[in-house]
Amino acid sequence: MSRKRQDLIDTAIDLFRANGFHGTGIDKIADEAHVSKKTMYHHFRSKEELILASLRHYDGLFRNSFMKSVNDISSSPEDRLIGIFDFAHQWFIDNRFYGCMFINAIGEYSNQDTAIRSVCQDFKQQVADYILELVNSTDVADPEELADLLALLFEGSIVTAQVMGNPDSAETAKKAARILIDNAARKSG
Repeated sequence: MSRKRQDLIDTAIDLFRANGFHGTGIDKIADEAHVSKKTMYHHFRSKEELILASLRHYDGLFRNSFMKSVNDISSSPEDRLIGIFDFAHQWFIDNRFYGCMFINAIGEYSNQDTAIRSVCQDFKQQVADYILELVNSTDVADPEELADLLALLFEGSIVTAQVMGNPDSAETAKKAARILIDNAARKSG
């Protein structure tokens, strides 16, 4: 990937996260990336193409950070499941937390059959799959149910942190997660 293309993607990610997709114009992205609009359109045929490239790039950055952080917590699958919410808390207290870029994208591009929605759904599915992978490493009777519940708690904590400005939503979700994990473990034993 060319350096200018990568600079455009990195700049767009920062601006889209802070100002939204509709609130960020092409002129602003080009100006902040220190390129001409002609150069930008050489790399991306449209704003939507830039949005898609930005979402895909951010997907890799976020999931790699998320999975590495959770995996580094412990070798215990149960501790890693709880660690999801420790990661969330650290994310929420970052002064650059503007909510989930993918939730925000779907909020602004709500049509059902769009490439943007598809990228967002893929991201959310991969996060849910990772949670299921962690749950499958534990000894619970119904791993799919527990994974669904934990994924919902994780997503709910993100929305609550964003909408209510409450980074402690991760701690609340963590308490609920412990109860769910303990109950699921008891049912299997």
